[in-house]
Formats: sequence, structure tokens, C-alpha cells
Amino acid sequence: MSEEKDLLLTAQNLWQTYQKKVLTIVGAIAVVIGGYYAYSAFIVAPKEQKAQEAMFKAEDYFGKDSFKLAIDGDGTNKGVLYVIKNFSGTKAANLAHYYAGVSYLHLGDFNKAIENLKDFSSDSKPVQMVAYGAMADAYSELKKNDDAISYYKKAASTFVEDELTSAEYLWRAGQLCETLNKNKEALEFYKEIKAKFPKAKQGEIDKFIYRLSVEKNDFSVN
Repeated sequence: MSEEKDLLLTAQNLWQTYQKKVLTIVGAIAVVIGGYYAYSAFIVAPKEQKAQEAMFKAEDYFGKDSFKLAIDGDGTNKGVLYVIKNFSGTKAANLAHYYAGVSYLHLGDFNKAIENLKDFSSDSKPVQMVAYGAMADAYSELKKNDDAISYYKKAASTFVEDELTSAEYLWRAGQLCETLNKNKEALEFYKEIKAKFPKAKQGEIDKFIYRLSVEKNDFSVN
């Protein structure tokens, strides 16, 4: 019994000695947590809401392939560049980079397309796949072929559940390799399509694999 009393006294003494420090730490943690939730509720959430509202019409223009209006707005409604500039750090601004990148790609401004798509990231694999593919297309248009091939490969491996789209990006990589006379690399892309996505390119892939697999000789027809 005396041992229990000693332990109790020891605990009480420790509490009396350190209670101020403990309460200070607990209070500080409470302030941090409270501050975080206050910041999220009163600053982040309203900013996100305003960003989404500002981008509403731009999304509509993007969906209608009115890419110039999606980027710059129509004089009354804002475009995605406004959202990027004024609502940095929001989910809406991140998505605005995607809209801007794809829009610039369609408008032929390939450097700006790449610049914006590099600033975009998504947990949605289908969307991220398309973003990588768009970057690859932009690099291809700029004749930055190694980068284009790299991003076609990246796009193809991002969401393999979409077999047709994944195969399409491998196909584009193969076609680009052929234009560069990199037939060995092109053949590997075509073989990868056949192995991983057998339902895709059924009418074409065997023909291309066969053509590139045949060794050329003096009797070959160019």
C-alpha cells in the first residue's frame, strides 16, 4: 500500500512540476489545429469557390472547342489564365493549367501548351494520361522527338485499363520512330501493343510488325 502511495505522490509531484509545460504544449497544438481549420474554412474554401465560379464559363467554352475564349475569356466572363493568375494554389487553378495546355495545343502554341501541362497534375489517371499525351503531341510538333516519345510512353503506361487510348499513344510513338528511321524502336512499340493490348489496332498491327521484322536485302522493294 505504501508503494502505491509513493507512486501516487510521485505522479502528483511530476504533474505539479510539469503541468505548466504540458498545458502550454497542449494549448499550442490546439491553436495550430484550430488555426488550420479556420484557415481551411474561412480562407481556402471561399477562395476555391470563387475560383470555380470564375472558371465556369471558361469550362463551357473549352467543352465547345472555343479554345481562345476558354483561355482569355469573352470580355465579360473570365478565362482560365485569369484563374491561374488570381487563384494560385487552388484545385481550380490546377485544372485551369490543363484547360490552358490543351487549348494552346489546339491553337498551335506548343511551347505554352507544354508550359501549362507541366504545371498540371491529377490523381485521376485517365485525365493525367491525356495530359501526358497532349504534352507528347506538343513536343512532336516542336520536333523535340525524344521528349515526345518519352511522354507517349508515359501516357501509355498511366492508365492501362483504357486499352484503346494506351495503345494509341504507343502507336503514335511507333509512328514517330518510323519517321526518324528508328525502325527497331518502332517495332518494339508495335510488339508492345500486340502483347499488352491485343484488342487494339487489330487490323493494322500485325502488318506493321511483319513489315519491320523482314530483313531487307538486294531484292527488297523500297
